[in-house]
Amino acid sequence: MKLIFRSIFFFFILIFSSGKIMSQSTTVILKDNWRFSKAVKGDAFAADYDASKWEKVSVPHDWAIYGPFDKEWDKQVSAIEQNGEKIPTEKTGRTGSLPHIGTGWYRNTFSLPEFKKGKKALLIFEGAMSEPQVFLNGKKIGEWGYGYSYFYIDITKDLKEGSKNVLAVKLTNLPFSSRWYPGAGLYRNVSIVVKEEDNFVQWGTFITTPEMKGDDAVVDVKAEVNGNNLSMVTEIKDANNATVATQKGTETKDGKLHQTLSVAKPHLWSPETPYLYTAVTKLYAADGTLKDEQKIKFGIRFIKYEANKGFSLNGKITKFKGVCLHHDLGPLGAAINKAALRRQLTILKDMGCNAIRSSHNMPSFEQLELADEMGFMFLAESFDEWAKPKVENGYHRFFEEYAEKDIVNLVRATRNHPCIVMWSSGNEVPDQWGAEGVKRARWLQDIFHREDPTRPVTVGMDQVKATMESGFGALLDIPGLNYRVHLYEEAYKTFPQGFILGSETASTVSSRGIYKFPVVQAKNKQYDDFQSSSYDLEACSWSNVPDEDFVLQDDKPWVIGEFVWTGFDYLGEPTPYDEKWPSRSSYFGISDLAGLPKDRFYLYRSRWNTKDETLHILPHWNWKGREGEVTPVFVYTNYDSAELFVNGKSMGIQKKNNSTPQNRYRLMWNDVKYEPGTVKVVAFDSNGKIAAESEIKTAGDPYKIVLEADRQTIKADGEDISFVTVSLVDKNGIPCPTAVNELQFKVIGAATYRAACNGDATSLEIFHENKMKLFSGKLVVLVKAVKNPGAIQLEVTGKGLQKGKINLKSEL
Repeated sequence: MKLIFRSIFFFFILIFSSGKIMSQSTTVILKDNWRFSKAVKGDAFAADYDASKWEKVSVPHDWAIYGPFDKEWDKQVSAIEQNGEKIPTEKTGRTGSLPHIGTGWYRNTFSLPEFKKGKKALLIFEGAMSEPQVFLNGKKIGEWGYGYSYFYIDITKDLKEGSKNVLAVKLTNLPFSSRWYPGAGLYRNVSIVVKEEDNFVQWGTFITTPEMKGDDAVVDVKAEVNGNNLSMVTEIKDANNATVATQKGTETKDGKLHQTLSVAKPHLWSPETPYLYTAVTKLYAADGTLKDEQKIKFGIRFIKYEANKGFSLNGKITKFKGVCLHHDLGPLGAAINKAALRRQLTILKDMGCNAIRSSHNMPSFEQLELADEMGFMFLAESFDEWAKPKVENGYHRFFEEYAEKDIVNLVRATRNHPCIVMWSSGNEVPDQWGAEGVKRARWLQDIFHREDPTRPVTVGMDQVKATMESGFGALLDIPGLNYRVHLYEEAYKTFPQGFILGSETASTVSSRGIYKFPVVQAKNKQYDDFQSSSYDLEACSWSNVPDEDFVLQDDKPWVIGEFVWTGFDYLGEPTPYDEKWPSRSSYFGISDLAGLPKDRFYLYRSRWNTKDETLHILPHWNWKGREGEVTPVFVYTNYDSAELFVNGKSMGIQKKNNSTPQNRYRLMWNDVKYEPGTVKVVAFDSNGKIAAESEIKTAGDPYKIVLEADRQTIKADGEDISFVTVSLVDKNGIPCPTAVNELQFKVIGAATYRAACNGDATSLEIFHENKMKLFSGKLVVLVKAVKNPGAIQLEVTGKGLQKGKINLKSEL
C-alpha cells in the first residue's frame, strides 16, 4: 500500500461503513442531571463535594455562548501571520468576545444498573473544551490535551456496582489558545458503554471493499476483539432490512477477526444517491453464547485520484464543490445539535454543495452521520497547529505527546463513514518551512496510512513557494492550496502528483443585505459601520473573489475541486475588522451566522446547482436619498443572458462572456441609476426564448411581521429545533430589506424559546434573550422542543407593527 501512496497515480477503491455503531452492549448517554460551575476556586473532584448550588445544565453544553460579549475576554496584541501582518496590533474579536477563558467544573451523580461484576465499562467523551481532567468517585482516572479530540477511558475498576457514582470533569481554557471561537465545556456527548468482558474493541471494526468482482462488491470486515476462542457472524442488510449477504464462523486470530462477503449488484453511495446498507456483526463464545453485537450502517462507493484527470467517484469525474465549516452553530455556540446541523446541510444542498471540510479539527459524529445520510463527501481535518505555534497556548503544547493518539482516535472512530474521502493532517502550519516540517508531514501521513491505508492525506498549504522548495508539498498524497490562485500553474508543474486541490478558497467578505458605493473590486476594504459590501467584490490581502476560483475549476481538469472559506459565518476572526470593536464574528460566510443566505449564496448556486433555476437580483431597491445616482444591478443566474428593466424601461441585455472572470459568471448592469419602483429581470434560454422572470420592489414603511419556519413539525425529544425566519413587509406585502426594528419573542406550548440571531457581525445583543433587532430586515428565532408532544405557538411583536404568529407542533 505504501508504494501506491508514494506514486504519482493514486488509486483508492473501497466500501465504507457509516460509523454509527449500535451495540448489543448498553450505551448510557449522560445528558441530564449535570451540575456546572465556573466559580470554583479550588478543586471539586471529591465524591462528597457539595455541588447542590451549582447551575443545573444538560450536556452538550457551551458555558460561554450565553455571554455577554466583551472585548476584554481574549484581547490579543499580535500579528496574524496568515494575514501577512508584520507589526502586532490589538485584536478584540478574534475568539468571538465571549467568556470562554477560565476553568469550569461539571459533576454528575449516576447509577448504572447495567454494570455488574464481570462486565466492562468505557467512559466516552466526544468533545471536551479544553484539557479535560476526569475524576470518578474522587479518583483521577484520566485526562486529555486536545479539546476537539474524541477519547475514552476504561472505568471498569473504578465503577461502584449497585450504588451511585460521582463523575467530575475539570476543563480549562487558557487565553491565547485559539484563532476563532472554540466554545467551552462538554460541548459534545458524554456516554458510558457497558459490555461483556469478551467484546468488540471500541472503534476497532473497519469495513472496506477492495474490489468489484463482476457485478458483485466484495465487502471486507476486520474486527478487533477482546477475548479468546471467539467467532463472528455477519449479515448485510439493504435499506429495506432484507438480508443480502451472510458470513459465518470466522475464528479469532491474534485478537482479530476477518471476513469477506459479497453484495450482488450494489446500490452505490454518492451525493446524489446516498444509499446505506447495514452490517450486523455478532460475536460468539465457543459455547455459542452471544457476547457482543454491532449494527453498522455503510455505503458502497469507489474513489480514485488520477494524475492530470482528477478525482472520480464511482467511475465519474467529480469536482469537489465544497465549503469549509467551523464547529460553532452560531447562537447555539459549540454545543452540538443535530437539528442545527441538518438545517446547515439542507441549505448547502440547495446551493449545490457536495462536500464539507471540517476546519480545522475533528468533525462531530452527528455531522458525519448526516453527511452519510444526506450525501456530502467529507474532508476530515485534524489540526491547525503542529510543533510550531500560531498562538501562545495552541496545540503545539500537546503535539509531541498527543498527535499520534489524536489521529488514531480520529481515524478509528470515523473511518467507517462513506462520506469521508480524504484526511487532512493540518492547516497552514508554520512547520511548512524547513526539513523538520517535512519530517513531521511524513510522520503524520504515515500514521493516517497505518490506521487507514485506503484514503489519501492532504494539508492545507498557504506557503506554497516554501513547500515547493522543501519537498513538503511533493510528499503529500494530495497537495492542498489555500488561496494562492496565481501559483496553481506553477504548483501543478512542480508537484509530482498531477493534480491540485483548492483546500481553502475565496475568503470573500460580505455582510448580508449591505451594499457600498461606488461598486469597485477591492481588498482589505473597511467602512465606518464595520460591514462589508454584498456586491461580492471584496476580499482580503491574501484571498480573492469567487470568480477567480471558478475559472480554475472550470478550465483546469487537474484542479480537483474547492472548499470555500466558509459555508457559514462563524464566531470570531472578524477579518477585515480584527482591530475594530465591536466586530466579533466573521464576514467570510456564503450564509450569515443565522444561516440566512447572502447574495453570494446565489452566485455559487447558479454554478453548483445544475438542477434548479437560479435568478437572483441585487442589491435591494430601497435607496432613499440616492435618487439619480449610479446604483449597479447584478444578477446571479444559471442562464447565460437576461434583460433588465427599471420601472418598465429596458436597461439592455447582458450576456455572460470571458472578458473578465466576473463577466463570465455574473450579469452586471453597472450604469443603472436609482429611482424608486420595480426592478425586473427576464432571463433567456440558449435559444433566446424567455425562460424565467424575477423582480424586486421598493418597500414602504414596515407594517407587518412575517414568520416562516424551516419545519413546522419537530420531535418532542427536548433537543429538536424549528428555525423561524422573521421579516417585515409593508402594507402591500413587499419585504422591507433595511428594517432594523427591535422585536420581542414569546413561545407558548410544548417548546421553549432557545435563541435568536440576526447575522450582524457587530451586534452585542445576547442570543438567548427574548428580544433582538432585525439586521437588513431579517433575523432567525430558534424554538426548541420539550419532551412532551403538543401544540406550539411563536408570537413575535414590535412597536407599531402588526404582530406575527406561527403555529408549530411537536410529536413523539
